[in-house]
Amino acid sequence: MLKQVQMGLRAFLMLAYKIWNFVCYVLRKQARTVIQHQTVKYNILPLSPLSRHRLSLVKRKMMVLDLDETLIHSQHDGVIRNMVKPGTPPDFVLKVIISDHPLNIFVRKKNHISAIVEVVSRWYELVVFTASMEIYGAAVADKLDNNKGILRKRYYRQHCTLDYGSYTKDLSAITDDLSSIFILDNSPGAYRAYPDNAIPINSWFSDPTDTALLNLLPFLDALRFTSDVRSVLSRNLHHHQIW
Repeated sequence: MLKQVQMGLRAFLMLAYKIWNFVCYVLRKQARTVIQHQTVKYNILPLSPLSRHRLSLVKRKMMVLDLDETLIHSQHDGVIRNMVKPGTPPDFVLKVIISDHPLNIFVRKKNHISAIVEVVSRWYELVVFTASMEIYGAAVADKLDNNKGILRKRYYRQHCTLDYGSYTKDLSAITDDLSSIFILDNSPGAYRAYPDNAIPINSWFSDPTDTALLNLLPFLDALRFTSDVRSVLSRNLHHHQIW
């Protein structure tokens, strides 16, 4: 009799554990959905006549965007080291074939990234530059662009240079005017040749409370007025990690 009671209790606890896991999964998914779709409040006020005049005197600049761990985080099925809390749902799933192997890639977008990209596209010409393979990077860029036509210019792994075991990104391949281009990237090695043209940012894996990109908006709003981005970004050198 006691054994039957113990078996019944064990079965009940197992069922309760599974139900609790399912409830937690649903709550996390709903919470992430709410966070992702909260309205980003960044008031774009009309420029004063003086500001419009100053902006007309400088060239429209290019903002180069890295993808992985800067705008998104992704992992494929079978990954050994999972950087995301179990049960965190992806924003979208890509099905790609790499080296004849079909892969499901689970992608999570950084908080508010769609709204932020749309705001920043009013100030800069946006360029995607990723060290990832084109078959994957193009699919991610398509999802982020969402048919808005603001991420048309793209560079992939074949446009990078393999240097000291890591991929570096040549900004001069995009434009020969280095005064009007800068890159947002979590990897200092990617822009080691252009530290004066870089905005460093911490790697993002799936933190729902991260506001790094939101915090950059006032700075990006102001940077477009400078005649040479290097005159401002060169002061960021102490923030760059050693590679």
